[in-house]
Amino acid sequence: MELSTVPIDKPEDLDVVVGQSHFIKTVEDLHEALVGTGPQLRFGLAFCEASGPRLVRHSGNDPDLVDLATRNALAIGAGHCFVVFLREGHPVNVLNAIRHVPEVCTIFCATANPVQIVIAENDLGRGIIGVIDGPPPLGVETTADQQDRRELLRRIGYKL
Repeated sequence: MELSTVPIDKPEDLDVVVGQSHFIKTVEDLHEALVGTGPQLRFGLAFCEASGPRLVRHSGNDPDLVDLATRNALAIGAGHCFVVFLREGHPVNVLNAIRHVPEVCTIFCATANPVQIVIAENDLGRGIIGVIDGPPPLGVETTADQQDRRELLRRIGYKL
């Protein structure tokens, strides 16, 4: 078995969700789930089919994001993985909808950070074994840091 990493190619202003599913129906179901989260959300998604014609299936409502998701899914090349790019929305707004898609098995990451996908490859194919999503912590939050965190969440509307 060989291990490698595949960096996700994304602009800094986008969020990405990477997961694993199990059926070609994933593309349409993820599309419907994402559209249902809000009319402002712009997204592109791609899914690596692991049987039959083994194509990268894709959909979305923003052609540039669909292209970006497709290129990244092709670079990952792991069976049944999916990649979703988000604009005008964040993972916190869509993760429940994605989790409730019946075909979704795992969500590996949902982030705006630079991210690398850790891949294992053998004679059967390629699989995602994890992600690297940012550097390690520099310390532990202080009381002042806790207060800053609470204020930030209220200022941006995630807490009352």
